[in-house]
Amino acid sequence: MRDNMNAREEGDKNAELATDMLFYQIRKYIGSYVAAMNGVDAILFSGGIGENSVHTRDAVVRELGWLNVRLDEEANDVRGQEIRISTDDSAVEVWVIPTNEELAIARDTKRLVEAQ
Repeated sequence: MRDNMNAREEGDKNAELATDMLFYQIRKYIGSYVAAMNGVDAILFSGGIGENSVHTRDAVVRELGWLNVRLDEEANDVRGQEIRISTDDSAVEVWVIPTNEELAIARDTKRLVEAQ
């Protein structure tokens, strides 16, 4: 993702297309979950891209105006820490929640091994 974003900033049209498609897919999933759950209280970004890609979060949330979601650009300019990145007047809260994916994988593996 980091390489794609760097290439995009350098004007690479294929990188731009790839990242635009990713942003579209994320928004599509959010929209489908909002519909399936008849609304949401919060949207969370986590994992490597969700925690660290300021541009991804901005590109996704910017197109969620139909949910009355508002992004606090200053708060969004943060990487890898738990923080609310939506404004106070946003109808849906938007959060960055760091994860420790390696620890989760290790715990799941241990649990599976012990179960056998």
